[in-house]
Amino acid sequence: MMISVLIPTYRRSQDLARCLVALQQQVRPADEVLVVVRDSDTETWQLLAGLDPYALPIRTVKVSVPGVVAAMNAGVDVAKGEIIAITDDDAAPHADWLERIEAHYLADEKVGGVGGRDRMHYGTQLVEGQSHVVGRLQWFGRAIGNHHLGVGNAREVDILKGVNSSYRRSAIAHIRFDERMRGTGAQVHHELMLCLTLKRAGWKLIYDPQIVVDHYLGQRFDEDRRNQFNAIAFSNMTYNETLSLLEHLSPIRRTAFAIWAVLVGTRDAWGLVQLLRFLPSQGKLAWQKWLASMHGRWQAWVTWSNRDRSSEVWAQHL
Repeated sequence: MMISVLIPTYRRSQDLARCLVALQQQVRPADEVLVVVRDSDTETWQLLAGLDPYALPIRTVKVSVPGVVAAMNAGVDVAKGEIIAITDDDAAPHADWLERIEAHYLADEKVGGVGGRDRMHYGTQLVEGQSHVVGRLQWFGRAIGNHHLGVGNAREVDILKGVNSSYRRSAIAHIRFDERMRGTGAQVHHELMLCLTLKRAGWKLIYDPQIVVDHYLGQRFDEDRRNQFNAIAFSNMTYNETLSLLEHLSPIRRTAFAIWAVLVGTRDAWGLVQLLRFLPSQGKLAWQKWLASMHGRWQAWVTWSNRDRSSEVWAQHL
């Protein structure tokens, strides 16, 4: 099978260089490496211009629209591979990354997506821990990640993580990444919409902890600066998650999700319980996070309510 590797990048040339070195060391080489670069990203263009043209089969794709969704759709549009493997510019895939990914597609034609563990590095510190519960969507809509901690055997999941993911081209050819996702950079939770769409269409998603990338958590240059609170980023993250779930949950599950989201929520998308939990220690900041979360939830509800209901198909099996 032909494999295209897709790397969206923006202003992280040193991280990208490390990623490309890791791809040179693959046991099963990539058939093409698509590097999607913003037209204004001078430092990345300079890096690419100086690379050895024979080290990797690199093709560059230029985009002008900000955000990872536009970058990945641009890459998917020109990819030639039957498998499209995706990683971030701040990640370094292990040498058997593509070999292990390909094996799952060869073993089962119903597999539409394959992903694995991203070993997260904060500076020089590796995030430790283990979890057997990875990439699951609970019945009431709570999404569980833990992709960076996964252990055990390969298994079916509901959600893959973008930094270490791949898709069968025939599965996503007419789907694309949803351009309604908000944000100008990472567009957090963009994977959720795609994965739930694939599950609803009957494709299998496989998480294999032996498929590994080292994820060095590079600097972000949009409103989402990881550990620094930004109301717009907080609201966008909640919006993306909420819209994805409203689109794909059945009516009963959607009702349960709405109640849980408003009353409880999570650390990344606050409900009333989270507000009360952190109000004593965070004060005004707690109110800001709660208001941003509620704004994102409401905006997603408005978007979902205004969609073309004639095209709605409930995912009762999710």
